[in-house]
Amino acid sequence: MADQIQEILDVPREFLKDGIQFIKKCQKPDRREFIKISQAVGTGFLIMGAVGYLVKLIHIPLNQVLVGGA
Repeated sequence: MADQIQEILDVPREFLKDGIQFIKKCQKPDRREFIKISQAVGTGFLIMGAVGYLVKLIHIPLNQVLVGGA
């Protein structure tokens, strides 16, 4: 019984230990890396916005034809 409890308690300890090791290895991105990531995210936003706009642009007239003016 005590072994089972010990095994259950070991899981959070190992998780915490691994998490601390991971945080210690992490580092902040330098300026060049940050700018590159920001540009990639911005490009993604623009592309997704354009796709959404085009879908809406096509959907509204198509909906008017199929459903009629409500």
